Amino acid sequence: MGLAELRIVLVEPAGPLNVGSIARVMKNFGLHNLVLVNPQCDPVAEEALKMAVHAKEILESAVLVTTLPEALQGCVRAIATTARVRDWETPLENPRTALPWLLESPSEPAALIFGREDRGLSNEELNYAQRFVRIPSSENYSSLNLASAVGICCYELAQYTAPPTTPPPSPTELASLDIVETYYQQLESLLLDIGYLYPHTATSRMAKFRQLYNRAHLQTKEVAMLRGILRQIEWALKNQGNENF
Repeated sequence: MGLAELRIVLVEPAGPLNVGSIARVMKNFGLHNLVLVNPQCDPVAEEALKMAVHAKEILESAVLVTTLPEALQGCVRAIATTARVRDWETPLENPRTALPWLLESPSEPAALIFGREDRGLSNEELNYAQRFVRIPSSENYSSLNLASAVGICCYELAQYTAPPTTPPPSPTELASLDIVETYYQQLESLLLDIGYLYPHTATSRMAKFRQLYNRAHLQTKEVAMLRGILRQIEWALKNQGNENF
């Protein structure tokens, strides 16, 4: 996949100056696919267009959606940016080493996710990504402007021009994130039915399952197998006690 097809996803951006600056830096490095999740500002406001300079078409063609899953529809690879040190097992990686992973498969859509200017991404939103990057910065002042963070990541992506050292996977190998999300919903429903999950703790427990499966980079056929197991369990529960002996 070329840079032009990579999605830059901004979750609830609030500043039109930032959005315009991001459009400009995207065009600087050959990216054009901007997706805005529930934007808190007008992406084609005068301030945004002024900052975009010669990248106004990126703002005008930006896709607006209401939720992060909508922004990731069809994607099979997603990396989220975060400044927080988390207690999850999945490590925070350097952009230079992690971001090229988004470009390894030519025909598989991928996304790079950025959070809000003031508080970044929530834990629930981070669950939709498979890998996480943190831009190294000074301990004296580690908070980066959103447009600056996007610019650094776009630069690093643009430097990745060498072919991968291993053959790219089949386009159908990795399951799309929306297919995996359907599996998560089915799994949660079943675990609630059998009493493994309780409504008041389901979100936190399911977050652990998401982290586990995200590390596995599930293939489409593997998700189909897992969903088949769930369907068989559901059938067995409904027919329990109806067997003829």
